[in-house]
Amino acid sequence: MSEAGSGAGKGGGSGGAIRDAGGSFGKKEAAQEEQYFRKLQAKQLKDMKDGLEKEVKFHEEQIKAHQEALKRHKARLDKLDD
Repeated sequence: MSEAGSGAGKGGGSGGAIRDAGGSFGKKEAAQEEQYFRKLQAKQLKDMKDGLEKEVKFHEEQIKAHQEALKRHKARLDKLDD
């Protein structure tokens, strides 16, 4: 396997004129591309985590509301038994 930025890759196409030429410009281009995708992946993971945390909070609030409703209904049942 060749080093990133050292020329055209094996992906079925070239990486662009600068990457085709290889050398330091090609390496810089490859490094910038890798950095872009790392940042994109980090943002996607953060967004997913934030979404899951929001869902957990919603469900915890729903559980609390249901527990309170159960308590009220049980109290009404107890009054009917008296």
